[in-house]
Amino acid sequence: MEESNNYGHQHPLLLILNQDQLIHNQSGVTDCSRCGENVSAPCFCCAEHCGFYLHKEPLTNYTHFSPDCGFNLHEKCAELPFKLNHGCHRKHPLVLQFNSQRLSCKICRVKRRSTESGFFYGCSPCKIVVHIECASQSPLQVIKSTNHEHPFSLFNGHQHPLLLMLNQEQLIDSQSGVTDCSRCGEKVSAPCFYYAEHCGFYLHKVCAEAPLELNHPFHLNHPLLLMQKSPHLSGAYFCSFCHEFGDKSVYHCSSCELDFHIKCALFTLNIADNNLKELEHVALHDPLISTENGDKKLKDVSKCFGCWEPLAMYTHFSPDCGFNLHEKCAELPFKLNHVYHRKHPLVLQFNSKRLSCKICQVPRRRGFVYGCSPCKFVVHIECASQSSLQVIKNTNHEHPFTLFLRQVPFTCDACGTEGNHVSYTCGTCNIIIHKNCISLSRIIRSKWHDHPLIHTYFHHIEDFRVLDCLICHDEVNTEHGSYYCSKCDVIFHVKCAMKDKDSYEIVENEDEMPHESSISVIERNDAGEATKIKHFKHMHNLMLGPFVGGYENKNSCNGCMLLLSDPFYYCSECVFFLHKACAELTKMKNVWHHHCQEPLALISDKAFECQECWHISNAFAYECCGCEENKCLRCVIALTPGARTCLKHVHPLYFYRDYEGQCNACGDTTRGYGAFCCKDCNFVLDLGCFSLPITARHKCDEHLLSLTDNDDNSYSESHHCDICEESRDVNRWFYHCTTCDTSAHVGCVLGSYPFLKLGSIYEETNHPHPLIIVKKKYYYPDCDKCSKPCEDVALECSKLECKYIVDWDCVAPYFLRQWWKWGM
Repeated sequence: MEESNNYGHQHPLLLILNQDQLIHNQSGVTDCSRCGENVSAPCFCCAEHCGFYLHKEPLTNYTHFSPDCGFNLHEKCAELPFKLNHGCHRKHPLVLQFNSQRLSCKICRVKRRSTESGFFYGCSPCKIVVHIECASQSPLQVIKSTNHEHPFSLFNGHQHPLLLMLNQEQLIDSQSGVTDCSRCGEKVSAPCFYYAEHCGFYLHKVCAEAPLELNHPFHLNHPLLLMQKSPHLSGAYFCSFCHEFGDKSVYHCSSCELDFHIKCALFTLNIADNNLKELEHVALHDPLISTENGDKKLKDVSKCFGCWEPLAMYTHFSPDCGFNLHEKCAELPFKLNHVYHRKHPLVLQFNSKRLSCKICQVPRRRGFVYGCSPCKFVVHIECASQSSLQVIKNTNHEHPFTLFLRQVPFTCDACGTEGNHVSYTCGTCNIIIHKNCISLSRIIRSKWHDHPLIHTYFHHIEDFRVLDCLICHDEVNTEHGSYYCSKCDVIFHVKCAMKDKDSYEIVENEDEMPHESSISVIERNDAGEATKIKHFKHMHNLMLGPFVGGYENKNSCNGCMLLLSDPFYYCSECVFFLHKACAELTKMKNVWHHHCQEPLALISDKAFECQECWHISNAFAYECCGCEENKCLRCVIALTPGARTCLKHVHPLYFYRDYEGQCNACGDTTRGYGAFCCKDCNFVLDLGCFSLPITARHKCDEHLLSLTDNDDNSYSESHHCDICEESRDVNRWFYHCTTCDTSAHVGCVLGSYPFLKLGSIYEETNHPHPLIIVKKKYYYPDCDKCSKPCEDVALECSKLECKYIVDWDCVAPYFLRQWWKWGM
């Protein structure tokens, strides 16, 4: 007998090698102290005769220990790990323990009797136990039965036995329809397992035999654990390899937050091991044969699963499993010594960090890359395989570009951003650029500007009065590439102009016709200024003001609804006015702050809610033909890219779409809607306050009220509104008359609907006669709907004999009612 370690027992254990020794030590039939089974030699027994025995396996099948103390133990039981990660319960590790609550085993569903002792693997918080022998069995256990001609398979994740289907005919006979694998969600085909109890459970043979833990060569830092369901709260995941949706079983790495389809994990493992048996009988396809169907789904499938380039570029395999693969990608070396990164070899791996390729600078979500994890260096498969003497010709530059292999930092002469690895050079022009900048479009049409933009590699600084990018407002370095307008004094960073693919389109010629003008010129003065025009939204000709009748500051522009100011056009035959800036807007316009790609069309005489400032208006607007959103002219003009001036502020203001801060006018936060900001000081205005009318009229004063940003009167009793007689915040903007010393809140002066055109016809109600938009000043008739006085905008019948009048809020559709109040 040999002395063993104590395996958790307080006394030394002796190894009993034959049955005679065991009988000599026993006082009767003895059970293993861990599993509760009867012990037989070889086994461990306690050297102090306290009744402790241990064996490895069931006594008739496995080697075991049987000490005189009675604690018989299988040898395998003596070496059981204290903690175990098991596929039947992935939430927590299972711990070796007593089954004090007599729970049923989660795998075999058997509850041991109270007289049966022994250990279990369990999770106390989840009240889950697994017998030791069940925990150690294969995930796919095969059982032969005399009652059935084929063997049964017991799958750990399912409660019923499974039958193995070896051919497609058997599968078709057993199916009631097209069936999916319960692990990967793909359509099943033979060989596969199916339910013996007809419960709808099917498994691909490959999925059933998938290991519970996968040490993947492409992810060496941590093992991938097979989970029956997604670990995420949504119950779904996106595969980190193919970036497709999944809601079935998943290989998961919690440390790196990676998820893989079973098929993706196993297929890539076979690529790493050079074990692609499923491709042995798959025919190679000629690269000249292209897909006939051009729909998006087929185009996605027609990509190589390794490099994610189009299949048609090279000879390739297209097996039934859907893993299309170039022949060259099926033979990729696992490690690669490359001139672009001499410090370490590059290893074939998943690009789990979504790093950009150091050669072409493009990030790619799917497929393999060659990478160096310590240096955070990745290159695409196709970039790693290209020739070191590569020369690229492009129609956008007159000379070819040559690959430059020195890994030195540089500033790209095409886009003006930094590079620190592979570059391309033109020796004739002495420029150095990124690979993906070689194909930069020479001319584009952008949402940010009305004219085509031209790319150039450098400018003379005196060519521009202002060198700020019209998008980000930072200075453009004219020694490197940029986009500019040859007709205007504007310039753009390349990265800003090309950031959003939906914000620009490639054009062939800078002389392409711009959007059609809204006016046709009839007469010009000696300075070439249009003095008589025809606007497509008005029936009469318009004349350039000012008009001797003194219309300015008494009437509003029919385009933007702000009070008239020079210069403007007027109609001599009717009451119609347009600011010169509003008249010269084009019929169609690209608007950078609208999400649709198509230009917006100029409309008029239609009530709408502006999607930028949320005001209700029926003046001119730009409308999207697709989503039918509307933008008022005030917002379109205000948000035209470039510097803006504002009330009594000496510095120019620039609009920043993502700015969040406090508005100096109303005190509210911009809440992510953007704001006009000063680069020289902390002055900020939200769009609504920036677009406030500089002057306004109200019945409380016979003079024009001017928008004011500070109250010079220190007398506290003067800090009130002369309209509502409530107090005013002296730090907030207000309207003021210096002649009469009248002060009022912005909201009290403008009301709820300041941009509805009074006197215009509104016909979208159930009243039989046309209704006129009115605002009573000195008396408020009762509304025929709610019987309350019509204190703001109302609709009055155009027939004098009909006394019908209703408040706007009583009859207008919900989307045409003002739902917010002024913040001042």
